[in-house]
Amino acid sequence: MKTLQNSVVKKAELKDKEAIKNLMQFYFYDFSEFVEAYVGNDGLFGEYPYLNNYWEEKERFPYLVEKDGKLAGFILVREVQEDNNNLYWSIAEFFIMKKFRLSGLGMYAAHHVFESHKGNWEVFQIETNKPAQAFWRKVINDYTKGQFVERKEEGKIIQAFCS
Repeated sequence: MKTLQNSVVKKAELKDKEAIKNLMQFYFYDFSEFVEAYVGNDGLFGEYPYLNNYWEEKERFPYLVEKDGKLAGFILVREVQEDNNNLYWSIAEFFIMKKFRLSGLGMYAAHHVFESHKGNWEVFQIETNKPAQAFWRKVINDYTKGQFVERKEEGKIIQAFCS
């Protein structure tokens, strides 16, 4: 796996949940460009409904991303089992703060979780989020050396591959 100087991707502990909860506000802000999401009267977006599950369910894995000892983002990975027993890994949420984007940190962090969870993967983006599609195509193409398939399904673009 490639390394990126002074970059760390680490499994988040229970004590890190509040940091991820707070970073989610920036994530929701960025994402509100592509979906109908608004702040409440308190000036905050709502809470992420599945955050607690990442410390309660064995098929969910929270990660923090750091650069130069500073929080730079988070990744929420989950294992999905479909009704037909198809099993794959999925990135539920992925966030790198803007000041760290275009530095290679996002690619490094994504490759880290792909390596940490071997097997089949499906990574999806909503159809309106063109920047995310470009990012994930580049990251996954680099990781798989072009060995992935992409499909469009129910307003999503999905890349499937094996790590």
